Amino acid sequence: MASSPLRIGIDIGGTFTDFVVYDPSTQIINTFKILSTPSNPALAVLTGLDQIFSNRSDKHAIIVHGSTVATNALLEYKGARTALVSTVGFKDILQIGRQNRPSLYDLTVRLPEPLVPADLRFEVNERVLHTGEVLQALVPAQLQTLINDIKASGAEAVAICLLFSFLHPEHEAMIAESLRAEGYFISVSSEILPEFREYERCSTTVVNAYVSPVLGKYLTYLENALEPDMHLSVMQSNGGAIQPAEARQAGVRCILSGPAGGVVGCEYIGKSINTDGALRLIGFDMGGTSTDVSLIDGTRQITTEAVVSGHPIHLPMLDIHTIGAGGGSIARVDPGGALRVGPESTGADPGPACYGKGDIPTITDANVVLGRLASELFLGGKMQLDAQRAWQAIEKIGKHLNMESTRVALGIIQVANAHMERALRVISVERGWDPRVFSLLSFGGAGGLHAADLARGLGIPRVLVPPVASTLSAYGMLVADVIKDYSQTVMLPGDTPFQKLSDLLAELAQRGTTDVLAEGTDPKDIHLEPSLDMRYRGQSYELNIPFAPTFLEVFHQQHQATYGYAKPEANIEIVNLRLRAIGKSTPPPLHSQQLGDPNPQQAYLDTRAVIFHHVPTPTPFYQAEELRPGNRLRGPAVVVRSDTTILLSPTDQAWVDGLNNIIIEVGT
Repeated sequence: MASSPLRIGIDIGGTFTDFVVYDPSTQIINTFKILSTPSNPALAVLTGLDQIFSNRSDKHAIIVHGSTVATNALLEYKGARTALVSTVGFKDILQIGRQNRPSLYDLTVRLPEPLVPADLRFEVNERVLHTGEVLQALVPAQLQTLINDIKASGAEAVAICLLFSFLHPEHEAMIAESLRAEGYFISVSSEILPEFREYERCSTTVVNAYVSPVLGKYLTYLENALEPDMHLSVMQSNGGAIQPAEARQAGVRCILSGPAGGVVGCEYIGKSINTDGALRLIGFDMGGTSTDVSLIDGTRQITTEAVVSGHPIHLPMLDIHTIGAGGGSIARVDPGGALRVGPESTGADPGPACYGKGDIPTITDANVVLGRLASELFLGGKMQLDAQRAWQAIEKIGKHLNMESTRVALGIIQVANAHMERALRVISVERGWDPRVFSLLSFGGAGGLHAADLARGLGIPRVLVPPVASTLSAYGMLVADVIKDYSQTVMLPGDTPFQKLSDLLAELAQRGTTDVLAEGTDPKDIHLEPSLDMRYRGQSYELNIPFAPTFLEVFHQQHQATYGYAKPEANIEIVNLRLRAIGKSTPPPLHSQQLGDPNPQQAYLDTRAVIFHHVPTPTPFYQAEELRPGNRLRGPAVVVRSDTTILLSPTDQAWVDGLNNIIIEVGT
């Protein structure tokens, strides 16, 4: 009898690639990390898989993969050479953009370079009105001239975005058919984002054309290298998984692939802890290169107004705020003599100075100097840290500042914490949430060393650190559902009959059900979530409201909660119909244990000097894997896990719950 396939979540980070392996036959979860291979991310994935299957004859596995390939192609401007086809008179829409001025008083501001340069922008003579009526039909004779011009340009991919094509997609379809016959990768706005707001629709379509060929090559290489019995899925930015074939055509949906896994894992762990009350979590994911923060109030927060590296992407994505602060973030002294940390990172190669390859001071080196990282226990003892190199790297900054090394290290931590605290405020306070009524769920390899201090600064009373904290993004991929998002601009009045809206949404529901079934989902596991984008007539932005008979009342209530007022007498406009089709997965079960003896003596390692507030303090170190449910810890303390480290300051207390989560009660 064949054994159940292993389920494997893989998350590629800038420094480490994380693996979570669940064996359904034993219900055991194993995790590990290996250094990433930035020159070819697939090498780290294949190395990790070889490690997993080295002693197994059965190579059957279900793999869910979060990839940074599309992200890096966009951030580093290393995507496909992309052409844009637009309605005559609108070819410069990417250059013009919006009237927004995010840096109004910066006299040296530099706008992001358009992904499509001027010589790769082409026009066709056609025009559709805002009603969907064709004013100027597209003459097929134009297409051969367009094809010849695109061939001469050397383009590798083509984005097609015509005016009001979401109402009349036939012109885009004609162009796409002709160019696909010539072998180009084609991104069509009426397929990717059939919504109004031509700039955002164009930007999203262009980003898709720019990154999809790069992601497609990566996925093809990876699939060809996998064993025949290994089935691959790809994580999307909306928190769901899709097949590689779809990811190749819609790479824009995978821009925040890795961080999305972290949010999904954060929600799953939070629900397993808090089974009765309202789920209120702030996710804090600090890795080696960056920090991602998110907020969960009952459920994950979704946005359709994301901007990545200056490029609007208006597809549904988990609302994640990212900054350049991670364990490998570089510390330096600027020309004015101030200490700076990040956003530049040493990455996996050479890595922090303590990794033994370079001599660049980083946040990780500062933690080594402060005694907060046990050099011989890093990655479960598989990777010895070079403490002497860390001291030498920090000393270089100390000479610049005429300051002793431990004070410099504390300064690096304080600057980094200030950056991360600001990011947490963006996701909470600046959006109307009071962080004091939330818990901070810390994950990522470096998060545990900073989480309690950040919570203290924001007044957050509690920090949760799950046993899979260091690899939670990869774990989240194992619990992710299949998710498909659909939308259509309709511009209907608020008094449109409920049945008419139901009929329009039924068309999206049919598409969603068909597509989710094609992913291999059992029909009984399909869940549909219809919703409406609504606003008062004359407004420029919408609120997303679940579709139900009371949607008008709910809109007024949500408007009051969001903006502080409501106008029940005003005319309402239904802008977009939306549908989320979900294929429910079966997540690895979490087994709770009874709480036992509060004494953690069996996990005690030794006592070392750790620096808090410039003072070396005797601090007990504990082995996390030896802690038992019910154990209690008083700060100061350091809890060492094979893939992460957790710091308790002198005023903090912690206990271990039945699921082996470490719950930190943050002191003053």
